[in-house]
Amino acid sequence: MQPDAAATVTHHPSSLSFYSAAAGLYTSIHPPLPLPSDPPILPLPLHRHSPALVDAATAASLSCADLRRLVSSLAAGLRHRLQIGRGSLVLLLLPNSVAFPVAFLAVLATGAVASTMNPSSSPAEIAARLRDTGPSLVFASPDNAAKLPPLAAPVVIVPDTFHLSADQDQFAFFHALLDPTGAEMPPHAVGQDDAAAILYSSGTTGRSKGVVLTHRNLIAMVELFVRFEASQYTRPACDNVYLAALPMFHVYGLSLFAVGLLSLGSTVVVMKRFDVGGAVRAIDRYKVTHLPLVPPIMAALVRARAPLESLVQVSSGAAPLNANLIHDFRKAFPHIDFIQGYGMTESTAVGTRGFNTCKHKKYASVGLLAPNMHAKIVHLESGSCLPPGSCGELWLDGPAIMKGYYNDDDAPTRKDSWLRTGDIAYFDSDGYLFIVGRLKDTIKYKGFQIAPADLEAVLIQHPEIVDVAVTSDEDEEAGEIPVAFVVRKSGSTLSCTHVMEYVAKQVASYKRVRKVIFVEAIPKSAAGKVLRRLLKDYLVDASVSASRCRSKL
Repeated sequence: MQPDAAATVTHHPSSLSFYSAAAGLYTSIHPPLPLPSDPPILPLPLHRHSPALVDAATAASLSCADLRRLVSSLAAGLRHRLQIGRGSLVLLLLPNSVAFPVAFLAVLATGAVASTMNPSSSPAEIAARLRDTGPSLVFASPDNAAKLPPLAAPVVIVPDTFHLSADQDQFAFFHALLDPTGAEMPPHAVGQDDAAAILYSSGTTGRSKGVVLTHRNLIAMVELFVRFEASQYTRPACDNVYLAALPMFHVYGLSLFAVGLLSLGSTVVVMKRFDVGGAVRAIDRYKVTHLPLVPPIMAALVRARAPLESLVQVSSGAAPLNANLIHDFRKAFPHIDFIQGYGMTESTAVGTRGFNTCKHKKYASVGLLAPNMHAKIVHLESGSCLPPGSCGELWLDGPAIMKGYYNDDDAPTRKDSWLRTGDIAYFDSDGYLFIVGRLKDTIKYKGFQIAPADLEAVLIQHPEIVDVAVTSDEDEEAGEIPVAFVVRKSGSTLSCTHVMEYVAKQVASYKRVRKVIFVEAIPKSAAGKVLRRLLKDYLVDASVSASRCRSKL
């Protein structure tokens, strides 16, 4: 869609309360919310009878009191035994588990910075992250502890639950860190502007970057995303049961399952990894009412044809949804309220959220701006601000926007306070946001972000590859898949399969190249920038297929 393409506008922009034509500024239609100035550490619920966290496979659970006690005890052990505190960084290389939120919140309580990483990452990716962050400590699952390079950092192996098991010896150090005196210790003093977490994102361009989020960002996320959404429904938040099928290392899952929902008193049922059969069984067994998901999970539920009778709401984010899938889901599950939302790692998952009222049922929209958030729609060429109905780049501002990128002074961050999202979007005349495309090169595979530059850096190391460019191709199930355009060394017999296997050995499974096209040259501008638009145009040609992966540009 062209930058100046417009949707139908039913009101003159000057008459819209959420849009200032003079400033080119969109504001939330919701009243501003006050953000707490104290305490700087995220709160946990004080009293509740139902479980806070439940392991979906075993039913092992933690009560609210257990959660508070374990977070305080682990924080005290980290301080006393390992001297973890302000100035420390702790890497969490963990799958979803009941223990994940305990570890994350305990690190924050010490005043240290928590950094999460995909547990399916390869040893090479883990080594690169260790070099980038230089952690004081690594929390790892048993499988991932074996991937760590020797002497990289002290390692604590973390169990999935806190129940004793036959292999308890490997978790002995973790349990030894649970200092019982920590229950009475106040949290280590931190300020709201201090860094709390570093989550890696592809950013708007280039390779993966560490997004620095402050305690203020996380508090804004709880208030403007999780608590605010819960306040829009008559059902008490403490009666809700959420299925944590999304990964907690990602900002979407982290914001809900490791932080926000726990402060509301909701029950979180944790799946180690998603599979549709296990999800259906968990929804039925634990009477799950709310399911945040990404499009591939939504498609799997439609195919499963299970009744999902207890579900009240399903919410989708992290990747675009197509209209057919929305239609199929609503037809299969008419009793479930369906909404979409929009957020980024750089905005601490805060952006917009959909609410389907009697007046508006805009299932294709990602919703209305969250309270306290502001937006602009900026023309791609002129830089002018555009009114409702016009497409341009979405810019965001508000208290949830990141502090900046870690160890990357040259990266664009909050210049003039605005986050340039790299997404092409428009607001309609009711204030609903629609995402229609992307400027940035990020590939979204099943909701996971992949930076083309990361894959290019792996591929260019192959001795028979002289040049390479990676882009995305549409895929009905995954959303998008990585495609590598490869220039081989003269005389090379390198095959598509060899290229894909070479990458697969060095990256997490979701980052694998799914298609290879051999070309004689990579199209570039005079300045040497890859012209990905031409690669995209080539993929649109119906003649390009797996059987013609050696075609020339």
